[in-house]
Amino acid sequence: MLYEENTFKNVLKVAATSNPNSLAGALAGVLRECGTAEMQAIGAGAVNQAVKAVAIARGFVAPSGMDLICIPAFTNVTIDEEERTAIRMLVEPR
Repeated sequence: MLYEENTFKNVLKVAATSNPNSLAGALAGVLRECGTAEMQAIGAGAVNQAVKAVAIARGFVAPSGMDLICIPAFTNVTIDEEERTAIRMLVEPR
């Protein structure tokens, strides 16, 4: 499924240099506040950091009884007037 636009206000944008522990904390915070979160990553390094963050965040929210799932999809984003394909990860409780 291809998503053309963001449906969430708080999209966590992930870079290859993102710290997965910090990203996991932000992800857990958004999940606790909003109930669902979205991350966008462009490139293999960024996707790697995003997946690590989901795994770490599962440990952060598990004590409160929350079990996370991650639904990946493709999305198109415009960066500097150039169309790019990103991985969109919807993270929500099971």
